[in-house]
Amino acid sequence: MALFITKRLLMALATVLVVAVLAFLLVHAMPGSPGAVSLGAGASQEAIDEVNARLGWNDPLLTQFVRWLGDAVQGNLGISLIDGRSVSDDLASRLPVTASLAAGATVLSAVVGIGFGVSAAVRGGLVDRIVGGLCGLAVALPAFWIGIIFVYLFAVQSSVFPATGYVPFEVSPQDWAMSLALPVITLAVGGAAFIARQTRASMLDALQQEHIRTLRATATPTWKILYIHALRYASLPIVAGIALQFMGLFGGSVVAEQLFAMPGLGQAAQSSVSTHDAPAVQGVVVIATVVVVAVNLALELATKFLDPKLRAA
Repeated sequence: MALFITKRLLMALATVLVVAVLAFLLVHAMPGSPGAVSLGAGASQEAIDEVNARLGWNDPLLTQFVRWLGDAVQGNLGISLIDGRSVSDDLASRLPVTASLAAGATVLSAVVGIGFGVSAAVRGGLVDRIVGGLCGLAVALPAFWIGIIFVYLFAVQSSVFPATGYVPFEVSPQDWAMSLALPVITLAVGGAAFIARQTRASMLDALQQEHIRTLRATATPTWKILYIHALRYASLPIVAGIALQFMGLFGGSVVAEQLFAMPGLGQAAQSSVSTHDAPAVQGVVVIATVVVVAVNLALELATKFLDPKLRAA
């Protein structure tokens, strides 16, 4: 087990390093230079060259990357070219927003998706067709349109939830939950449909297994057969689907953050790319990659723990 974890950790570090190199090269391929971006269109070439020299922009790429990587390992992702703020501090304040959105939507989609998937697999017939139709509709509707519909119904018409904005947890836990409600529900709709389909397929396969038939023959309670034995047998693809759901939401929350005015990493990525803020772009990419790689590592460890064959290997 220790060897397995060591190998996976090394692979995770290698993945982060490769992404960091690619982000660094792409940033340097962007038009303009740090001096031009920070000083604006009216700056003289002499002033631009002075800023570029001070930032080491004209140094060899390898020297620049090693210097940036050394700072990044120490938690220093540079200074924004637009407002002069620390990129590390800015992303640290934005990370809880995106993490809350992704985690909340993942938990909600998992609970709803597993419930609907198990019901469709067990009951079949009309229930199965209704669940299938709802899943197809949820997958077909873009998250942007779902968000607009929810804002109209629950913020404009009934004022149940706020339409936009984010309240930090430390300011007011209740207002924090209320501010997350609509974006979390919006993101969870498509994820719940995906997990419901995965759960249905996995449960249908699990219910056909020989040990499940034996449990039924021995008069084991139905709830125990379904939610302990069958669901555990079907858990591997379901857990994988939930982890993929979180990674997709964490890396692709920009639509929800723009729609609901949430100051998260997605909004920061969109803003930094549009303004050519190179340090911010690199910082967002690295932070998102570290989170996704960490979740993927946790998924591999969970898979090895849940699957007896892999655990014995």
